[in-house]
Amino acid sequence: MDLDSALRISAAGMQAQATRLRVVAENLANRDSTGPSPGADPYRRKTVTFANRLDRSLGAETVQVRRIGTASGAFPQVHDPSHPAADAQGYVKRPNVDSLVETMDMREAQRSYSANLAVLETTRGMLTRTIEALR
Repeated sequence: MDLDSALRISAAGMQAQATRLRVVAENLANRDSTGPSPGADPYRRKTVTFANRLDRSLGAETVQVRRIGTASGAFPQVHDPSHPAADAQGYVKRPNVDSLVETMDMREAQRSYSANLAVLETTRGMLTRTIEALR
């Protein structure tokens, strides 16, 4: 594998993890967003699915975001009859966002992003030393 390929593979990994970080940030920002009307569904947690993609110009597989979907499952409910989104029984549907899960996803994405950045910086350093040696 040449150095240009290593740069492009690392950049693809960084781009995928940046998308994941944006989705985690959106989930955390909406963890308290209830439905707009009584009984309406609140914000539903978004998920990121990755896929390997063969990059023919590189001759290697790179990672890409295949899909940004939504998590299934029931919404937790709390009894708060004074809330504007409360249904007839006084229950408010809460988003299915768990701050702990989002924090762990964020840390994993950050570590993956950092690992790809380290590869990119090392490869760039190798390219710079190669150019200096050729002078």
